[in-house]
Amino acid sequence: MAAVQRLLRAVAPGGSAAAAVRRRMTSLAPEQAPSSAAGFPFAAEQRARRPVAAERNVQWVFLGCPGVGKGTYASRLSRLLGVPHIATGDLVRDELASTGPLATQLAEIVNQGKLVSDEIIINLLSKRLKKGEDQGESGFILDGFPRTVKQAEILDGVTDIDMVVNLKLREDVIVEKCLGRRICGQCGKNFNLACIDVKGENGLPPIYMAPLLPPNNCMSKLITRADDTEEVVRNRLQIYNDMSQPVEGFYREQGKLLEFDLPGGIPESWPKLLQVLNLEDQDELRLAAA
Repeated sequence: MAAVQRLLRAVAPGGSAAAAVRRRMTSLAPEQAPSSAAGFPFAAEQRARRPVAAERNVQWVFLGCPGVGKGTYASRLSRLLGVPHIATGDLVRDELASTGPLATQLAEIVNQGKLVSDEIIINLLSKRLKKGEDQGESGFILDGFPRTVKQAEILDGVTDIDMVVNLKLREDVIVEKCLGRRICGQCGKNFNLACIDVKGENGLPPIYMAPLLPPNNCMSKLITRADDTEEVVRNRLQIYNDMSQPVEGFYREQGKLLEFDLPGGIPESWPKLLQVLNLEDQDELRLAAA
């Protein structure tokens, strides 16, 4: 954990959050690219063009089981640090909506309910990173990738990862949270009807999550996702847990894994996550002082 501890040292006064974190990247030396990435298009080019850590913004990965809120916290941090939030699910959806060479192949895979191969995911991710670099982007936060050790090894061959934030939440809370999810069939916004108020017991802390209620004009148009049933949710969690443990171990051995237990909803968790990362949300500070 030495590298992560160096990364999380105090933010120097007078600088931006992104600049302060970037200064700490100098202590994280790039590792030699694993040979498992050598056969993937764009990988060699990405390796050759890697900037040293001191010259770029953070390159983080967010892990966590389905429904834990990876996208929510990753997108908030991306805005705070001025780096892109890249979710591989969005990359697949964007490619499906395009006329690119992979669109037809992806459509067949998705329609048959199969998993998208490592090669396709890495190709999409490599193209996205190259596009961002060409447009002057620096750094990124990856959301929900890698999911297997093989993917993690390939990712190491494509780019350098500075830190992996693993969001954790009790399974009973995640199940209740997923069962409360709703989507407005008209505007497409996401809401959650669950009011989670779990008492602390057996050494576990209490957790409170307020519902995210829709406005009156959306209330009658709410839709429940077909896969948000308790059986499906628990099955997804079991599959994820089986797959994620080796990935967590992979990054733990590299000294890059930071595990964060969510203490509640966004109002409770966001300030504590910032504290762990030694960051400040200037917008929230201004609102608090107003």
